[in-house]
Amino acid sequence: MTNLSPTLTLASGVEMPQVALGTWPMVEQECERAVRSAFDLGYRHVDTAENYENEAPVGKAVRESGIDRSELFVTTKFNRKWHGDAAAGARGNLERLGLDYVDLLLIHWPNPDQDLYVKAFETLIELKEQGLARAIGLSNFKPAHIERILAATGVTPDVNQIEMHPYYDRAAEREYHASKGITTEAWSPLGRDNGLREEAAIKDLADKYGKTPSQVILRWDIDLGAATAPKSGNPGRQAENLDLFDFSLTPEEIAELSKLQAGPAAEPMQDSDVFGH
Repeated sequence: MTNLSPTLTLASGVEMPQVALGTWPMVEQECERAVRSAFDLGYRHVDTAENYENEAPVGKAVRESGIDRSELFVTTKFNRKWHGDAAAGARGNLERLGLDYVDLLLIHWPNPDQDLYVKAFETLIELKEQGLARAIGLSNFKPAHIERILAATGVTPDVNQIEMHPYYDRAAEREYHASKGITTEAWSPLGRDNGLREEAAIKDLADKYGKTPSQVILRWDIDLGAATAPKSGNPGRQAENLDLFDFSLTPEEIAELSKLQAGPAAEPMQDSDVFGH
């Protein structure tokens, strides 16, 4: 089975599957089984991180998948410990994954208290030049942080991965990303068990299109031009989360879902919090 997700062209020209399998908080064999199942269903993009403590099972599933490495897209992230030595951080990512390179390497949080994220991104540029990462980017960065990176390096991050769903639609951030050529990727795209799927507007659209509430929410990401990384270890739900490309929402429906932001939107998590993406 081939990739069932369309791809987005990143600023660097790299093609990234628009739907990824999110893997937090799965670990060990549960995580490995989930990644194997996702690949069998047609996923070709898997998202992990040092902080998720599951890079080893993700890498094992990638290596033993029987799928040519060039057909798979692996995203990982290093944590605040490595902002002053991102090369060592990336070596740790690769060692745990058991891979020679990753497709997308992200700085997990800006951690402005350290004031080292610009230095970290400068090292990411070098790692990309060395072939250790095909694309490079950010996670949970705000426009002010990105402006400093652009001013210092002149290099556009390929991706900024942020919490995004109809309760927290991140319109200003998405607009900023688009103006700079940065791809937005949603983590926790289905919300954080906060009742999003029970919203009447979402259930009505699910009935209209013969889809589930989750599929309507994820299609909202797709129609906004974002990448999305829903997490599931259940093969049925994995298949559901990938079955998004036989319908689309109208501009009016997209706007209607974005208005749900008046609901119980959560502030974005911090690096000291339990990781939710």
